[in-house]
Amino acid sequence: MKELVQLLANGVVSGSIIALAAVGISLVYGILRIVNFAHGDYLAFGAFAALLVNVTWGGSMVLATVFAVLATAALSIALELVLWRPMRRKGAGVFTLFVTGIGLALVLRHLLFLVATAEQRRYDVDVFQVYDIGGIRLSQSQLIGVGLSLVSLLLIALLLARSSIGKAMRAVSDDVDLAAIAGVNVDRIVLFTWILAGALAGLGGVLAGLLQSAFDPNVGFVLLLPVFAAVVLGGIGSAYGALVGGVGLGIAMELSTWDALAGGLSPVWKPVVAFAVLTAVLLFRPQGLFGRAATL
Repeated sequence: MKELVQLLANGVVSGSIIALAAVGISLVYGILRIVNFAHGDYLAFGAFAALLVNVTWGGSMVLATVFAVLATAALSIALELVLWRPMRRKGAGVFTLFVTGIGLALVLRHLLFLVATAEQRRYDVDVFQVYDIGGIRLSQSQLIGVGLSLVSLLLIALLLARSSIGKAMRAVSDDVDLAAIAGVNVDRIVLFTWILAGALAGLGGVLAGLLQSAFDPNVGFVLLLPVFAAVVLGGIGSAYGALVGGVGLGIAMELSTWDALAGGLSPVWKPVVAFAVLTAVLLFRPQGLFGRAATL
């Protein structure tokens, strides 16, 4: 039972970070119908932006995290203005935008390899500090990760549900033409969506780097399959679904290593568990937990 509780706690930690990235992807898809395959590399950019401040410049991890969030949000804005918006205005279709996302992912990843090299990097933090909370052992990085993730996700949920800009985002997601007729500034909402997605990616990248202890420019690409699995599990385009899907998937991946389950799987098989969950959802409930079925 003690092992089960520990695995559940670990699952919430890893799942909350997956949820951060999944919510960003869902927000962009819900507003723009763009499957941003480069989102994982936004995470990697955020991880290395924090590394620049924390290790190269000797700044605190708090300052590094703030810088990473702002830098990734700025990257997201820049790519919207110079890439995504011009392509949409030229009438690029869904498939064209999807291929563009794949190309952008490759460009960003190889630029990071060019600048930062493939060397494993780590933040200047104490990775050996562990706390015992009611029999659950969590590292300082895990506590910081789950705390920041859950607070951020709660704030996003409140923003979408209670704020005027959140209501405008939901209106644009439902019908962009009707939202524009009702007086919603669609370009402003799109830009805010990219800012939000970029900020979440920056924070998620920093937390992923903290939890992995050492990372390289592939840190975002490695997370991409679990993140997309969480998006599909929750319902494509549903931010709330992505939140639940991310945490649920993180727990499922950790529980797959439980000894009581026929000895458990090796941790290296966790991505396979994510793929199995993705396949099962597509087979039995393709609209996801919070999605709506549609008839063509």
